Amino acid sequence: MRRWSHSLFVRFSAAFLFVGLLPMIALSIFSLKTFTSHVEQNTVNNLEQMSYYMGTNLDSIYAKYNEVSKLMYVGTTDGSNLGLGHSVSVSVNEQERINQMSIDDFLSTVLYSDTYIRNAFFVRASDGKLYRQTRDNKAFRPERLNLAEWLAPLEANPRKLVLYPTHQEIYYADAGRQVITVGRNLIDTSGTDLSVPKVVGTLFFDVDAAVMSDLFRELNLGPKDELYVLDGQGYVYYSNRGDAGERLKDGFAPKDDMLIFSQDIPFLNGKVIIRLSKRDLYERLTSTRTAVLTAIGICAAVLIGMGIWFSRRLSDPIRSVIRQMIKVESGNLDIAPLPGGLDEVGRLSHGFNRMVDRLRTFIDEAYVAEIKQKQTELNALKSQIRPHYLYNTLEVIRMNAVASDAAEVGDMIRSLSRQLQYVIDYGEDSVSIRRELDHLHNYFNIIKVRYESRIELGCDIASDVDLEWTIPKLSLQPIVENAVQHGLLPNGGKGVVRVTIEAEEDRLVVIVYDDGVGMEPSVLAALKARLNYPEPASRSIGLKNVQDRIRAMYGANYGLSISSRPGIGTSVQMIFPIGEGGEGRDDTNTDRG
Repeated sequence: MRRWSHSLFVRFSAAFLFVGLLPMIALSIFSLKTFTSHVEQNTVNNLEQMSYYMGTNLDSIYAKYNEVSKLMYVGTTDGSNLGLGHSVSVSVNEQERINQMSIDDFLSTVLYSDTYIRNAFFVRASDGKLYRQTRDNKAFRPERLNLAEWLAPLEANPRKLVLYPTHQEIYYADAGRQVITVGRNLIDTSGTDLSVPKVVGTLFFDVDAAVMSDLFRELNLGPKDELYVLDGQGYVYYSNRGDAGERLKDGFAPKDDMLIFSQDIPFLNGKVIIRLSKRDLYERLTSTRTAVLTAIGICAAVLIGMGIWFSRRLSDPIRSVIRQMIKVESGNLDIAPLPGGLDEVGRLSHGFNRMVDRLRTFIDEAYVAEIKQKQTELNALKSQIRPHYLYNTLEVIRMNAVASDAAEVGDMIRSLSRQLQYVIDYGEDSVSIRRELDHLHNYFNIIKVRYESRIELGCDIASDVDLEWTIPKLSLQPIVENAVQHGLLPNGGKGVVRVTIEAEEDRLVVIVYDDGVGMEPSVLAALKARLNYPEPASRSIGLKNVQDRIRAMYGANYGLSISSRPGIGTSVQMIFPIGEGGEGRDDTNTDRG
C-alpha cells in the first residue's frame, strides 16, 4: 500500500477520477433516486385503483350469485308469480318440483347459469332428501358432505344468503378443486302468516374458486404477497395463503416491509385486503433501474479507461525501466534492450542498457570462469570413486565364483550390471532418492551373498519424505561400503547397517549407522580433519569425495557429520537441502533395460 501511495500512476489516476467521475456518479444517483421515487408513487397509485376495481368486482360477483340463488323465487315458466295461489310446500314435497320443473332440472338450470358453478344441491326440509347435479362425471361421496355444518348458519338466519369460505371439493372422488359454497333457504310464501318463515328446502351451489383467481390474476401476486377477502368479523372467505375459514390474526396491522391496500365489499359488509411485499414489488422495477445503472457504469468505465490510458502513456516507460532493474538485481542479465528516445526517459533507458552490457562482459570474464573451474573439480571428484568401487565389486564376485559354483553368481552379475549402468551414466549429477536406494540395494545383494547373509541392511524412511526428492548421485553407497569394510568386517563380518531418511524443515537428513567396532576418539578426530582439509585425501577417499561433492553442489552449510564410539558403532549424518534440482524432484526414467 505504501508503494502504491507513492506511485505517480496512482496519483494521476486518482486526481483524474476525482475530478471527472465523482460528479458524474453523484448526478446519476440523484437522477436515479428521483426517477425511482416517481415510478414508485405511480405504482402505488395504480395499485390503489386496482384494489378499488377488485372490491367493486367482488361485490358484483357476490350480487350475481345472490341473484342466482333467488331463481327459486322468480316465478313459473309462463310468467306467473309462484308466491300467489301456489303452495311451494306442495310443489317441493309432493311433486318434487320448483318453478313447475323438476328439482333436478331446476338444479341443472342453476348449474349452467354461470360457467364457474360446478355443483348444485337441494336439501328438502321435510325428509332431508338430497338432490344434486354436477358438471363432471365424478363419483359422489355423501358421507363427506357436511350438511349439518352448512345448514347451521341458515337456521340462524333463514332469510339471508350464506357464503361459505373456500374449501376443497372433497365430497367428489379425485376432485381437489377449491370451491366457494353459496346457500339460501327456499321459504314458502303462499301462507298468510309470514312472520315465522316456513323453510321448504335449502339450495347450495359450489362456485369454482378460480372466479377469484381469474379476478386477482391482474395483480400478479408474488410468493410473499397476501390477498384476503374478509367478512365484517375478519373471517377469511378467500385467501391466496390457504387459510380460508380462519380469522386474520393481526387484523389490519401495518407491516414495515409490506404495502397494504383495502377496499370495502358492501355485499359482505367486509373488505378485500391486498398486502404486497415492497421488496418484490420494487424488484419489478429492476429492468429500468438496471438500464440506468448500466448507463452509469458504461460512462464510468469509459472515464476510468481514459484515465488509465493517459496515465499509462506517461508511466509505462518508467515502469519498463523498473521491471528490467528488478531482473538485473535478481541476477538475470539476459534481458531485451529498452527502447530509447529523445526525452528524459529515453536517455535513462540508454544509460541502463550500457550498464547491463558492461555487467554481462564482466561476468563472462570472471564469474563464468570460476563456475567452470568448480565444475571441473566436481567431475574430477566424481571420477575418483568409480575405479575404486568397480575394483572392490569385481573382487567380491571373483572370490565368490572361485569359492563355489552356486546360481547366486548370476544374481550377483545382474546386480553388478545394474550398478555399472548406474555408475557409468555421466550425464547426471543428482538423482531421486528412490534411484539411489535401488542402487544401494543392488550393491547390498552382492554383499549378502559374499558374507552369507551375516550382514543386513535396513532402511527407515519418514512418511513426510518424498522419494522423488533429489540427492547427489553415488552419495549413499560409499558411506554404506565404509560401514561394511571398516565397521562390520573387523567385528567378525556380522552386523546391521541401517539407513534413515527424515525431513527437518527445509533440510533432508540421511543417517547411515552400523553396530560395528566403532572408532577411538583420536581416530575420529583425524578422520574429521581429513574431511574438512581442502587438499585431496590419500585415505578415506569415499567419505572425502562425498563430502566435497555435497559442498560443491550446495555450499558449506551441507555435508557429512560423523560420530562414533568404540564397541558400539559409527554414525554418518548427511545433510542436503530440500528443493534442489528442479524443486527437489528427479524425473529421470529409471527403467534403462
